Amino acid sequence: MKKDMTMQTNMRREIDEIPEAAARLLDQSEDAIKQAGAALREKDPAFLVTIARGSSDHAALFLKYAIELSTGRPVASLGPSLASIYGAKMQLSGAASIAISQSGKSPDIVAMADAATKAGAVTIALTNTLPSPISQASTHPLDILAGPEIAVAATKSYVNSIVAGLAILGEWTGDEALQRAVADLPVQFAKAVKLDWQILADELGDAESLFVLGRGPALAIASEAALKFKETSGMHAEAYSAAEVLHGPVALVEKRFPVIGLAARDAAEGSVTGILDGLSGKGALAFVTSSNAKAAKVLPFVETGHPITDALTLILPFYGFVESWSRSRGLNPDAPVALKKVTETR
Repeated sequence: MKKDMTMQTNMRREIDEIPEAAARLLDQSEDAIKQAGAALREKDPAFLVTIARGSSDHAALFLKYAIELSTGRPVASLGPSLASIYGAKMQLSGAASIAISQSGKSPDIVAMADAATKAGAVTIALTNTLPSPISQASTHPLDILAGPEIAVAATKSYVNSIVAGLAILGEWTGDEALQRAVADLPVQFAKAVKLDWQILADELGDAESLFVLGRGPALAIASEAALKFKETSGMHAEAYSAAEVLHGPVALVEKRFPVIGLAARDAAEGSVTGILDGLSGKGALAFVTSSNAKAAKVLPFVETGHPITDALTLILPFYGFVESWSRSRGLNPDAPVALKKVTETR
């Protein structure tokens, strides 16, 4: 039986709250952002590490690209089990770490953050819960102020984690263009949350599997999108670099196989769009967030004027789409099967 398509879910309400949540974060966490940025300037880390799982790990991937593009410092993801299961001793005296956890209490994330602090890193925690174990394990905890998030699938906490990280990056580097773009995000989010991807819903039909592609920061958005397809709609979705998909996975792309390309207005836009056009020419059901497409169908997007924040706004119309798509399939996006809001792993 189909769900009532007129109902408003918690997930939809929380998506609509993203512009307000971002504005609240930038206003009320300004001091903590400045302190974290100052700590990074003083440390001048040779490299950074991230600690996260699930949607938070996709936020960390976004920040990895943003940091590497802005500073040239390499960023690596640490497996939390290094501390919680293996008890490995990391050499991080010249590093900084960013741990991301909405609940702030997953034992393996907390253990790895604590290990990074004890190993001499400047440790930043981005969390929606203060106080919490993650804040106590880190030298610079920051409340992302997303507000209560009831739906199991994270939306506003994912976005605010990235906004917080970008704000810290702008403070660290003194990049005025990035700082202005971050300050303008609530306005851009208000535009993006209203965009309609119904064209995608109209074409997907009975598809049970698809690819979501991106490059650079948009690859992190693709990773989050693929997860949300699985969480809310029970649909098999895989995220790939638009370049990497050509190294094997493209063999699965048959006629009308759905492929979504998430392109920002950055140096990779032409590459991503060209690949989606090529897949469309081979019969794939191809969509892309670029007006430069010649064969792939264009999904609406917002241009922010900055390549990094441009990528971030792509997640808002996707969230709106996937919430509606889940309900159209007779599912409840607030309560995905076999999932719970807080996952505590060791």
